[in-house]
Amino acid sequence: METTQLVKGVLDLAVLAVVAREDGYGYDVVRRLREAGLRDVGEASVYGTLRRLFAAGALTSYVVPSDEGPHRKYYGITKEGRAILERQGKTWRDFSSTMDDLLTEAEKVA
Repeated sequence: METTQLVKGVLDLAVLAVVAREDGYGYDVVRRLREAGLRDVGEASVYGTLRRLFAAGALTSYVVPSDEGPHRKYYGITKEGRAILERQGKTWRDFSSTMDDLLTEAEKVA
């Protein structure tokens, strides 16, 4: 199974989970997702997700000056974002549990 399609389906949830732990700028969020095991995540996808979640009110943003280059736009999670994270997290856990059950049953008859 190609993980790229799976990542697309849960990228909002993954980005919210990373930003909920600690505010971050675009590439920092990409790096943390990759370090967590989502190696196939694309930078453009993450940047688009950050912009979309910000527009939806799930994230806030602020600019931090940088001595090493351009200023960085940091994102933090809002109260609405935490509510979305909680709802989507429950949906993911339920779905994951169902898939685990299906696979366990399939392995028993294999």
